[in-house]
Amino acid sequence: MDSRQRRRRRIPTVLQHRHPRPGAASGRLAIGVDIGGTKVAAGVVDGEGQVLAQEVRQTPGDDPTEVERVIAQLVRAFADSYAVGSVGVGAAGWMDLDGGTVLFSPHLAWRHEPLRANLQALLGRRVVVANDANAAAWAEWRFGAGRGQRRLVCITLGTGIGGAMVTDGRIERGNWGVAGEYGHQVLVPHGHRCECGNRGCWEQYASGNALGREARELAEANSPVALEWLRAAGGQADAITGAMITALALDGHAASRELLEDAGEWLGLGLANLAAALDPGMFVIGGGLCEAGDLLLEPARHAFARNLAGRGYRPEAPVRPAVLGAGAGLVGAADLSRF
Repeated sequence: MDSRQRRRRRIPTVLQHRHPRPGAASGRLAIGVDIGGTKVAAGVVDGEGQVLAQEVRQTPGDDPTEVERVIAQLVRAFADSYAVGSVGVGAAGWMDLDGGTVLFSPHLAWRHEPLRANLQALLGRRVVVANDANAAAWAEWRFGAGRGQRRLVCITLGTGIGGAMVTDGRIERGNWGVAGEYGHQVLVPHGHRCECGNRGCWEQYASGNALGREARELAEANSPVALEWLRAAGGQADAITGAMITALALDGHAASRELLEDAGEWLGLGLANLAAALDPGMFVIGGGLCEAGDLLLEPARHAFARNLAGRGYRPEAPVRPAVLGAGAGLVGAADLSRF
């Protein structure tokens, strides 16, 4: 075995990461990067999951090389200012089992993209790459709402829907490395077309994109309930976003709250399906859409309880909001890079 092969074998996969032993090298500073459909967030994270510094940039989603260049710029800038020991990247896409290649990303132009090798070449240092939802779930299990849970399912609601499960301190990655793509369970046959190529996927009904799409369709139909959305978007229906709807709902706008309630009901239905298949001890819900708080989660809890198989005769997993907020992905990616 040559030296290059030995180095390659020392790079762990996410499947091997377990809760660190006392005295493990978890106290070092690490850089975490979270790559989503609309933004790249990077930060310096300490061994307790605290973000010491952070920067966010827009994702140049149609150019894989440019995405990697932005990541490298952010990492270099932080490495110049902090004594960091490792770099972890959470990527929005389906990873291979080795954690080196993004096989497919519904919201980015990655198709069999050798992300880890490209970043290591740009940075001249080891990089650990994980699915972004896996990274967020790891962070919530290590430092957040799901700390210590034996079987935890995390759902991230952003541009789409990501998901992951941590069981006995191990991220479940499946046979091929692509487990946890819960957002692409088909809830509505022949429903809305999804970026993954199918129709009726869960994320087409309970994500930030879905929220914005529903509002834009009402605006384009000249619905009177859309007047406030159009005003907020400068009169341009195609500029209405899910984040805009969430902000208006939090300000008390009735039609925005109705759309969030609809999304929450779809969320709860999907959770009930997952409970039937996975039987977790807890669901933790994170991502940008969760800024709506109970406006989204209360209808989700009601729909979950109403659609749960065997309801009334089985334990019901609690549905809790994530506590690490939008930074969970980069916190988890940084922590995974330490081991």
